[in-house]
Amino acid sequence: MNKSESIKAGLRKRFQSGESKLAKRKCYGYKADANGELVINPEEAEIVNRIFTQYQSGMSLGAIAAELFKQQIPSPTGKAQWSREAIHKLLSNEKYTGRVLLQKTIRTGRVQVKNEGEEWQYLYENAHAAIISDELFWSVQKVKASRAKIVS
Repeated sequence: MNKSESIKAGLRKRFQSGESKLAKRKCYGYKADANGELVINPEEAEIVNRIFTQYQSGMSLGAIAAELFKQQIPSPTGKAQWSREAIHKLLSNEKYTGRVLLQKTIRTGRVQVKNEGEEWQYLYENAHAAIISDELFWSVQKVKASRAKIVS
């Protein structure tokens, strides 16, 4: 087994055992407590909830970004302007429902691509407190899918 395969095997073993630190990776709306566990950041969680609700009610990614800019709410990276891509990624992140899905993307050579069944994915249920409901998350996924069909 070469070094790359050995590293991948180690990652898979931690995914399967539930010991992967990637499951506790912080994202907008959460902070790490003293034990490294994800806990809700109330101010950011309010913004996350607002973004999901606005998108579900028909606002575009650009309109949401403009609204956040107008209200002087900095992006997750601290920039004054949110990008459409940042909002799109936030709306796609199941972490806000309290779940963590690992190995959503994989590397093929030097390129990272969406994992569409080439490798196992690992889903942790109730990994941390949810910011949004399952109903809101799946409703937004349906809206995103329907808007993607209109564009293409």
